[in-house]
Amino acid sequence: MTRATVPPKILIAAAGADDRWKKAMVERLTDAKIFTQHENYDPATITHALLWKQPQGMLKSLTGLQAIFSLGAGVDHVLATPSLPTDVPVIRLQDAGMADQMVQYHLYAALHFMRDFDIYARQQAKADWIQHDVARISHCRVGVMGLGALGAAVATALTRLGFAVSGWSRTMKAIDGITTFAGSETLNEFLGQCDILICLLPRTPETEGVLNGNSLSHLPKNAAVINAARGAIIVEADLLRLLDTGHLRGAFLDVAATEPLPENHPFWDHPKIRITPHIAAETRIEESVDQIADNIARMTRGETPSGLVDRMSGY
Repeated sequence: MTRATVPPKILIAAAGADDRWKKAMVERLTDAKIFTQHENYDPATITHALLWKQPQGMLKSLTGLQAIFSLGAGVDHVLATPSLPTDVPVIRLQDAGMADQMVQYHLYAALHFMRDFDIYARQQAKADWIQHDVARISHCRVGVMGLGALGAAVATALTRLGFAVSGWSRTMKAIDGITTFAGSETLNEFLGQCDILICLLPRTPETEGVLNGNSLSHLPKNAAVINAARGAIIVEADLLRLLDTGHLRGAFLDVAATEPLPENHPFWDHPKIRITPHIAAETRIEESVDQIADNIARMTRGETPSGLVDRMSGY
């Protein structure tokens, strides 16, 4: 029997959702042998690993791996593993039902600032009945950092709603109706024309702390920040300082450097910050399983899988 006809043996380590993933995988890949991390299995025979915040050291024993799948849009939790095999492809999910959810979250967050709902919330706390002029949506400049599948979907939806949208990415992207910037040399120029900054960058060594006191200071006075990517991309102390000095009007944050956000963290009680508990978009298991099954079939045929991660870039 050749390798191509051997049924895959799949291990799932999905941070408490193992049984849900296994049920969907069993229904989709009827010929595969599928195990969760809590079942008895022979590590040396596992051919594919489906991971989300997997236990430390798990990969050391998986000596027969042919591919590793990240069960989310991010892959930093996989790439940061010291025992990650150098010769095994890492594959990320693409959209997997997350794009629509990301669009909904960012439309809500952008309108929160564009329509002054942040100001009205603070007024309500003081029982202040003060009306403000409604700005024209076309005069509100929104910048999206990160123009992958999710970032491009968010940017396009904002454009359709009437916002003036620009985008920034590591390499140049072309998206209809959106002014795009690329490379570190254009970052400050990009930030300087953002009334609302949306961060959808992947977490990599290059993006950690990229939104710091220096870069955030290039945003126009009274700009707002929305982050549903990774908490480590923003230097939290710098964000707080710029909010407190009045340079930034507010922040809408779905992620934090430490999650869950500690009870004593200053974000909780800050009048200019809205917090959501990393819920901007959840992975849809059914859509994800279809992608995974399709990629396993592609690799069996000797084809390149979609969502293949470039380890040098980190996504």
